[in-house]
Amino acid sequence: MAAKSKSAIVLLSGGLDSMVAAGLAREAGYDLIALTIDYNQRHRIELDSAATIAAHLGAIEHIVLPLDLTRFGGSALTADIAVPKEGVEENAIPITYVPARNTIFLSLCLGLAEARGARDLWIGVNALDYSGYPDCRPEFIRAFEGMANLATKAGVEGDHFSVHTPLLHMSKADIATQAARLGLDAGMSWSCYDPTPDNKACGRCDSCRLRAKGFADAGLPDPTVYA
Repeated sequence: MAAKSKSAIVLLSGGLDSMVAAGLAREAGYDLIALTIDYNQRHRIELDSAATIAAHLGAIEHIVLPLDLTRFGGSALTADIAVPKEGVEENAIPITYVPARNTIFLSLCLGLAEARGARDLWIGVNALDYSGYPDCRPEFIRAFEGMANLATKAGVEGDHFSVHTPLLHMSKADIATQAARLGLDAGMSWSCYDPTPDNKACGRCDSCRLRAKGFADAGLPDPTVYA
């Protein structure tokens, strides 16, 4: 008799990291329930990428949840603030940080997981190449997992949640390599924070620079169409 498959909630932004995290969850034998947050982000084209990736990976459900974070603002991705194009600044939290974004998004994943009977949350956070974001650090993930098991009926009853962060200590080159190993077309994913009006990647924002460097360091072709 075949083992009963388990479901995982995957936070799927449409970026390269979330695509690889979802691919690794599928490889680990989970049925994927993909959650994409439409937070009215500047780079809304990533929502199309998320839909393409979810379909390609055979997600059993893909929820696109509207949550307009432009009402909060406070970030170049959610307010009328220019996206920096001068390169990645060391030891500084960039203006593209969205206030408490991963805390908010993981909380939504947690609610969906409890409602669906899933106990595994997968998120493509990465602390190595982009340590500027406080909500991509291992300490944050550990703290959230502890909170999840205090704040839920399932957790209190001993049916614990786990937060999986398979990319946490990977370089962008490692992530590009994993995409290739998994047979995932990296061209399905979207990284640029400030796309041009004709939907090309700007090539100059932090996210574009890290993506391009990752493919170059991995010795892999970069499928991105840059302006």
